[in-house]
Amino acid sequence: MGKDVESTEFTRADRARFRQKVRRCLDVFAQMLSESRFDADRPMAGLEIELNLVDGTGDPAMRNAQVLAAISDPAFQTELGQFNIEINLAPQRLGPGGLGAFERLVRADLNEAEAKAARLDAHIVMVGILPTLRAQHTSAAALSANPRYKLLNEQVLAARGEDLEINIGGVERLVASADSIAPESACTSVQYHLQVAPDDFARFWNASQVIAGVQVALGANAPYLFGKHLWAETRIALFEQATDTRPDELKAQGVRPRVWFGDRWITSIFDLFEENAQYYSALLPLTDPEDPVEVLARGDIPELHELRLHNGTVYRWNRPIYDVVNGRPHLRVENRVLPAGPSVVDTMANGALYFGLARALADQDRPLWTQMSFSAAEDNFHAAARNGIDARVYWPGVGEVPVTELVLRRLLPLAYEGLDAWGVDPAERDRLLGVIEQRCLTGRNGATWQVETVRALEESTSVDRLQALREMVRRYREHMHTNEPVHTWPISP
Repeated sequence: MGKDVESTEFTRADRARFRQKVRRCLDVFAQMLSESRFDADRPMAGLEIELNLVDGTGDPAMRNAQVLAAISDPAFQTELGQFNIEINLAPQRLGPGGLGAFERLVRADLNEAEAKAARLDAHIVMVGILPTLRAQHTSAAALSANPRYKLLNEQVLAARGEDLEINIGGVERLVASADSIAPESACTSVQYHLQVAPDDFARFWNASQVIAGVQVALGANAPYLFGKHLWAETRIALFEQATDTRPDELKAQGVRPRVWFGDRWITSIFDLFEENAQYYSALLPLTDPEDPVEVLARGDIPELHELRLHNGTVYRWNRPIYDVVNGRPHLRVENRVLPAGPSVVDTMANGALYFGLARALADQDRPLWTQMSFSAAEDNFHAAARNGIDARVYWPGVGEVPVTELVLRRLLPLAYEGLDAWGVDPAERDRLLGVIEQRCLTGRNGATWQVETVRALEESTSVDRLQALREMVRRYREHMHTNEPVHTWPISP
């Protein structure tokens, strides 16, 4: 969820001062871009995974503070809900052994964390939305004890001026209201970070937007919310609605949401940060003593605190990142479209597809985003979230096509080319992209496995939905820890 903050109340003067600092940061950022002051010699990749905690029955375990204390590892951090934690992996090069190193790190860290959490009757599950969540698990009282979450909750509700409405129609329909942003905690994601040079950023961001629908269709893993069977990737609709600061009147006026896909292709990373300043009011108007103009003038690198804090409250599905590591600034695309899980190898296969496709499309002489409208990419994204691996998407030169056919015939070869360009080891490339190929051939991803398992339990054992979801979660957790890809998981009553 971003940088921790202290609990406070904000005045009009705070907001005016913060707005001025954001614009000052923006001016400095523009100067840094023009002077090529960024680290781009050794591009790195990053990985974050949000996780759920369950008890022995498969219900949410509302004890992340105790679990984090037991794990005692700075790689693990708090998340929005008391049943959430997050793991942040050390960056890796996307060369020989990079993806394998991520996989080994995640597995080792998760195994150790699971052993320590189990002593507290808590178990770790990687899944887009925990299927056994019920409304009482996403009340304001369920927020983690972190001042940032309290502040965000207060500011979102104050901006909206009324309760949040959740209305998602899928196979079944869910209509609910919430007096806090706590339902957002149901959304557990994986974030892939890709460091790029400033001149390359727009191509990689545009490429990430082009393939977002394909990613979601193949990786969908969130078909249930509050016991209802909704979208294949319900997390998309829930996240868009659970942090919406706009009442109906502002929606009707076309005011942009805080969670959104975007509305245009870009020519520079500056476009996105400028949009933040132009279109979004501050949720956390906290200013830092640093004067970025003075810092840059003396030859040092500014942190651009306000620019980064404001960016952290605009939830693009592909987010621009400015960061400073060891005194050197760099830029990243943060790819946020995918749910967590089902297994570590599935997560790394999804990452291999993303890193490979993004590189291949960014390297093309005639980019795909010059051949399709931005709205077509957004339509693909939401069609994929609704229908998952059964989705049909639009692709230039092909028209509307089943996403599995598109991947098998056109996109997997591109992903192979992209991973080769990154220098990924061929055996590692073949193993991970082979998981994607089999997922397409079998038509099974996390969402289809969950739905088929629940259906089998309901039809053959006459259990109710909640009992079926609990049993499915128990099996899911067992299969997850084998690290076998989800397309191999059995379906049985």
